[in-house]
Amino acid sequence: MNGVVLVHGLYHDPRHFDLVVGELAAARVEVAVPELHRGSLLADTEAVQAVVDAMGEPPLVMGHSYGGSVITGLTGAAHLVYLAAFVPAEGESAARLGGSTKRLASSIVHDGDGLTHVDSAAAVEVFYADAPIERAIWAASLLRPQKPGCGRGMPKRQSWQNTPSTYVICTQDRAIEPGLQREMSRRCSSALTWHTSHSPFISQPGRVAAVLGSLLLPSSGHSQ
Repeated sequence: MNGVVLVHGLYHDPRHFDLVVGELAAARVEVAVPELHRGSLLADTEAVQAVVDAMGEPPLVMGHSYGGSVITGLTGAAHLVYLAAFVPAEGESAARLGGSTKRLASSIVHDGDGLTHVDSAAAVEVFYADAPIERAIWAASLLRPQKPGCGRGMPKRQSWQNTPSTYVICTQDRAIEPGLQREMSRRCSSALTWHTSHSPFISQPGRVAAVLGSLLLPSSGHSQ
């Protein structure tokens, strides 16, 4: 495999991966970052599947947060990376797994048109607490409103059952409980533990890129 597909979470945007994309591009790694916000887990999964299918070889696919539900439903990935992400089993959804913190719940604002958004000031602390403040403010400014229901979607398949997978537990996460992450990590082939916030692609993009790069090598270890 020689390509990487990065799948963002709820409220997020492909631009949140810009720093990681820059690192990978410098290493001449082909990177694709599909946009979600398609209205349902099924639609989001189909959009990412189209990108995976278009890659020259089976790619490494990383899902962040809700993006874990998306990558769980894929076929054709060479390796799955769950970054502080949901790993649903049959009949499970992100919402059913639970684990969202009270801090995250209190930061969500309900708009008049049925959409919700994350308060940008609260997002700095909930999503990006360990990032340089200017970078955290930039990341919070990119957050987008979200339609309801995506988190209740259940993947049609559980690709982690037959595809090599790595889980990255983020112990300082203020959005998804680290305890739940540890439980879900047991479903994956291997796990890493990082003392980072929910979004290390903002606070430590070089570290994220290094792990992805190591997994692209057929026999390398990854004790990052």
